Amino acid sequence: MRLRTLALAVAIAALCGAAPPRAAAQNPDMLMPEESAAKAQQLLQQMIQALGGPAYQRVRESVCDGRLAQFGRNGDLTGYVNFRDYWRYPDKNRTEYEIKGGRALSMILGDVVPDKTNRVIELYAGNQGWMLDRRGVTEQPADVVTDFQEQTKKDLDNLLRLRRNEEGMSFRFGGSGVVDLKQVDWVEIVDRERRTFRIAVDRESHLPLRTVVVTRNEMTRERTEEITLYSNFHTMDGVETPMQLARERDGRRSFQAFYLDCHYNTGIADELFTRASLEKRYSETASKKDKKKNESEKR
Repeated sequence: MRLRTLALAVAIAALCGAAPPRAAAQNPDMLMPEESAAKAQQLLQQMIQALGGPAYQRVRESVCDGRLAQFGRNGDLTGYVNFRDYWRYPDKNRTEYEIKGGRALSMILGDVVPDKTNRVIELYAGNQGWMLDRRGVTEQPADVVTDFQEQTKKDLDNLLRLRRNEEGMSFRFGGSGVVDLKQVDWVEIVDRERRTFRIAVDRESHLPLRTVVVTRNEMTRERTEEITLYSNFHTMDGVETPMQLARERDGRRSFQAFYLDCHYNTGIADELFTRASLEKRYSETASKKDKKKNESEKR
């Protein structure tokens, strides 16, 4: 009886060894580069399909309303403001902040002053940027515009819709793991400027749960890691939309947004992304006192 049991155990072990184990198949180090890239592409296709497929890929504009939280250097919450965010992908963005408290605004945007309608507007169009507040329309500093441009290149939507087929992109299956108590598969992408993207794809829903973007400063070689968390997905105009985003930079929470509503491809007027639109708004909403003071400061 003991010999029979032993023989049965050996037979089972042999069968298990003959079949490719699932765990081994999920080990990225056991895949050839071509197999790894193919698996990464398969996971990306599943994710795009889960996000809405053709409806997701056709998005070129979005308009979203929500509340924005900002965090100080020590990670403490510093305030909330309401916002409306207009995007024309890849690199035109207009964010209108509705201010109910100056302290919260100063923590989020720095030394700005709301106009009489309690609004501040940040506007970027490619390599240009402006801000509108009670003091009028001013150009954004060069480093702020550069930061915006860099952020667009790190953006997951831009990556999936517009950048995935760029020359110099490499793809790799990054293995399996657990994120927020959910089983995920990791996709790794490196672009031609050596940004490394790691995307955690929920194994059940195929939706993205987290991205990790690693960059290095060309001069100092310092490493920066930026993590974005996606949660509370809802279907908006056929597109699965994360209604909550949170971002950490080198271990410190830097951004959190709670979206109330989003719509896509609504036909945003071209002029909305121009400095002229801000000048027009200022002329319509600024008080005579503010206009007079602004003119005197320009002289």
